[in-house]
Amino acid sequence: MSETDTTNLRADLEAERGDLERRLTELTADGSAAPDFDENFADSAQVAAEQGENLSLAASLRDQLGDLVVALAKLDAGTYGTCEVCGEAIAPARLEAVPTARVCIAHA
Repeated sequence: MSETDTTNLRADLEAERGDLERRLTELTADGSAAPDFDENFADSAQVAAEQGENLSLAASLRDQLGDLVVALAKLDAGTYGTCEVCGEAIAPARLEAVPTARVCIAHA
């Protein structure tokens, strides 16, 4: 991977990390992934369902953020694009589709 490609990839990954962090912060204003709901709301089942959806979304955002952090660390270490299972290069098309891919298609 050329230095220009690496620089562009890093910029893209860091921009995506910023977006995920912003979305996670908005979703979890108090750190709990449960925005304020009116406890006097008539349909407590609806409130519970929405809280569950928010918790699930926050967990997904945290997972995506973790994958981005790993990808950035691999860029720093010079191991980006190497399968964690077999040590072979991950196909460029796979990395283009999934920049945070940690394994080759054979081990996905």
